[in-house]
Amino acid sequence: MSRRLVFIISMLLCCVHTEAREPSTCYGTTSNGRLENGWNLPASGANFQSYSTMARLLGRTYVHSWVHTVVLKAYEELETSLPDTVFVYGETGKKKGGEFEPHKTHRNGLSVDFMVPVRNVEGESVPLPTNVLNKWGYDLEFDGEGRLDDFTIDFDAIAEHIYHLHQKAKESDGDIWRVILAPELQPYLHESRRWPYLKANIQFSTKRSWVRHDEHYHVDFVVSCEPAT
Repeated sequence: MSRRLVFIISMLLCCVHTEAREPSTCYGTTSNGRLENGWNLPASGANFQSYSTMARLLGRTYVHSWVHTVVLKAYEELETSLPDTVFVYGETGKKKGGEFEPHKTHRNGLSVDFMVPVRNVEGESVPLPTNVLNKWGYDLEFDGEGRLDDFTIDFDAIAEHIYHLHQKAKESDGDIWRVILAPELQPYLHESRRWPYLKANIQFSTKRSWVRHDEHYHVDFVVSCEPAT
């Protein structure tokens, strides 16, 4: 590794660890908004990891401080309810929000992409393989049954994850606005033990998005924001 690259990475790490931790303020909507004092999600935890260390250092995993708390508390609950399951989160947004290519939303700190949890042929929970060759997971294509090569989507884990995200959001005086997952994959959630709760409390988008959302599920949270300025 060149000295210049080592220096750049060191500076990025320095900025990550010394950033202010004041509460965030969101403005506008997920598709037309901005963010003040965004918080960067941790690179990893006991049962989760980022989709890309470099993308995180480049500032693509910032969220509203309220979302930061909700996401981490949900992962804590999953350590108990699904102790052997590994989770990977994807892109979220920039520290100051705003336009976030190639996404059409993710602009005010309230949108999070979660990569689908998967199991290998032995039935073991493993991280979704994300790297530059598959655009950090976003270029992967699962079939209509949630299969890709040696991997199968763990729909029970998705349902459990969304359940805990909603529980923690409500406990913190917020909510989940919607969840986007490929419509043809949503029926597999109906077989999970959490489906009665999800059916009653979560709005799943039934329209096809401009990208398929088979390798990740997009969650838009709801918390009080200031008008767009």
